[in-house]
Amino acid sequence: MCALLRVSTCLTALMAVLILAPISTTVASAQDRQSPSLDLSAGWVGFADDGIVGEGMVGGAGRFYLSPRIAVGPELLYIGGENHSHTVLTGNLTFDFIAPAAGRPPRVTPFLVVGGGMFQTHESFFGDNVTHTEGAFTAGGGLRAAVGDRVTVGADARMGWEAHLRVNGVVGVRLGR
Repeated sequence: MCALLRVSTCLTALMAVLILAPISTTVASAQDRQSPSLDLSAGWVGFADDGIVGEGMVGGAGRFYLSPRIAVGPELLYIGGENHSHTVLTGNLTFDFIAPAAGRPPRVTPFLVVGGGMFQTHESFFGDNVTHTEGAFTAGGGLRAAVGDRVTVGADARMGWEAHLRVNGVVGVRLGR
């Protein structure tokens, strides 16, 4: 019970930061921040269940920079399985290890990401449809590389709860300047 309370408190604090941080105008000046970006991802999710059960996933995320190296944004995933599916909605906090130089993002950016939100499962069991929702969090890291002025490609790996390991590729498009 105590561990569940700590996870709930951490998720509440993370969501408060993700909601309130964009309101702050003193975090970084507009010229220091990177442009927002939209990412599309596809990959594999392995769940711990008497061994590893692997399923495919697709998703999308947004990144809105609060400072040259810190971004927040939503992420939505769909994970398809046999007789069931999962929908994951998290708010993510991303830390880029390398800051932009001369107003341009680095060619290659290693990053860390943490997120918290909800994990919803839809199951069909003997003709009966059941949906249940619980809290979720993920943590991991990856690498993004610029392949043009506005396009990036990359990969990341994360662990999270509902207990899983996730590995995916990402294509991103930078918006704005």
